[in-house]
Amino acid sequence: MAQAKAVSKATPAGKAGSKDKKEEQVDTLWSRRDFFSYAGWASFLGAVGLSSLYFTRLLFPRVLFEPSPIFKAGNPMDYTVGEVSTKWVNDQRVWIVRDDEGIYAIFALCTHLGCTPRWLRSENKYKCPCHGSGFTREGMHFEGPAPRPLERLKIALAPDGQLIIDKSKKFLYEKGQWGDPGSKFLI
Repeated sequence: MAQAKAVSKATPAGKAGSKDKKEEQVDTLWSRRDFFSYAGWASFLGAVGLSSLYFTRLLFPRVLFEPSPIFKAGNPMDYTVGEVSTKWVNDQRVWIVRDDEGIYAIFALCTHLGCTPRWLRSENKYKCPCHGSGFTREGMHFEGPAPRPLERLKIALAPDGQLIIDKSKKFLYEKGQWGDPGSKFLI
């Protein structure tokens, strides 16, 4: 009997203890299950958000807008026979040369290391200030470390009668392209 009373007295205390545990569980903000559920959804939504940002960024590619390699160089009659025009060297890096046959454009880029040679009228040659390479009026290399002649550019006549120089199309002497159509505008 004494044990039964002890049990009956212990039972309400035990019930009170279990109620306290339930109240403690109820008093927490989120259960463990809720916490992991919210964390999973937050991770998923974060991944979807970042993917959307990257996808949106792909719609605007990183493009370097460069000026057009094609430019108009004026009328053919603006160039004197036997002269090298340095009019376009600073802006377009191009010399325009007119001889008895026609007009051709030379790219002002040394074939050694890419410096800009200068036209020396008194010496009748292009001279690279970096390492001393020398080129004839036609663009042939004859002194210095330059391994090959200067490059010629495509030249044509536009419908409005002006010369069009295309710097994206180059003609190389070593490939025998100086005689190709477009390398020289015949007058």
